[in-house]
Amino acid sequence: MKNIDEQLQVIKRGSAEIINEKELTDRLKSKKKLIIKAGLDPTMPDMHLGHTVVLNKLKQFQDLGHEVVFLIGDYTALIGDPSGRDTTRPTVDNETIKKNSKIYKKEIFKILNKDKTRIEFNSKWLGKFTAIDLIELASSQTVARMIERDDFDKRYKANKPISIHEFLYPLLQGYDSVELKADVELGGTDQKFNLLLGRKLQEQRSMPPQICITMPILEGLDGVKKMSKSYDNYISISGEPSDMFGKIMSISDELMWRYYELLSLKALDVISKYKKETKKGSLNPRDVKLELASEIVERFHGSKLAKQAHDNFLKRFQKKEITSDIPIIKIKQKPNQKIDIISLLVKEGKIISSTSEARRLINQKAVKFDNKLVDSFDFICPQKNELILHVGKKKTYIIKFK
Repeated sequence: MKNIDEQLQVIKRGSAEIINEKELTDRLKSKKKLIIKAGLDPTMPDMHLGHTVVLNKLKQFQDLGHEVVFLIGDYTALIGDPSGRDTTRPTVDNETIKKNSKIYKKEIFKILNKDKTRIEFNSKWLGKFTAIDLIELASSQTVARMIERDDFDKRYKANKPISIHEFLYPLLQGYDSVELKADVELGGTDQKFNLLLGRKLQEQRSMPPQICITMPILEGLDGVKKMSKSYDNYISISGEPSDMFGKIMSISDELMWRYYELLSLKALDVISKYKKETKKGSLNPRDVKLELASEIVERFHGSKLAKQAHDNFLKRFQKKEITSDIPIIKIKQKPNQKIDIISLLVKEGKIISSTSEARRLINQKAVKFDNKLVDSFDFICPQKNELILHVGKKKTYIIKFK
């Protein structure tokens, strides 16, 4: 195990806040194996790169020799985390939660060491809660304390409804830390209130309060909103290598440094050197981005597929070649049926998530059929068996009509 200063250097890299650092140092000095907790509610069918910011930090603790607990919130998912929400989160049915949980159990091992990871489900203890247990837990905090939470405070002042069950979420997440006897809990900056509540509940039960470490929220492909499947700006860690590579290459040069900061495992001095050389003009930002895309794809798909995705990307977008990994979309078409470009992009091929987004791309002259610019919302797709569709600079599809 590394010495205290070396461990702190690893832990502090990329962390937004540590509450508090002195307590963390004292526990590290005890030389006991700390219990490190991080959790995720299985409300979505797959994980994206935004989730891996916390998982990477969890892996660092694992490599430092501490006990890592990955908590799947199959019980709390029934309530829905209100963090960062300005409306009540829709409920998810139990069958979907079970299905997603199975996926999460596999996907976390793309980052964590399977032999050294303890997986827990909070239904194990929360599912045994009686009404008396819930009342006792709820009595430990006041309404004033819950309204201090930033998102609740904003909704209250804006006269937006807050359901009673939403107050239960941070209490139940906090109780998870009591049950697991967590020494450290990790989460995004939007989870700070939940993490601190876990610390408070431990104190009320005369337990050593957990150290809370928050990690920055990763922006999605748009560079504005946090990465989320609901915003359609995410990169799935289980997606095709070429798709993952292309999406990383599509981010702005400015956002690229944020991704390096939160996702890359390269030494900080190497990243700093890249930044300086790019600023001076001695290094092309595209080449730095290619290296980032290769690193991340290799992490989830291996070196062989990462190299293949790299080579195919260069062939497709620099040499304008048609490569074997281009996604094929099959469209059913009746004889003499006319399909307009908006329908193809949104309904038929499900390439774009919304009509407004499709219109925006057409306005920006970012859509081409067989290298011919689509310049009208009323554009009718050519009646051929096979066409090449370009959407923006980084997305290419083979459209097959049948």
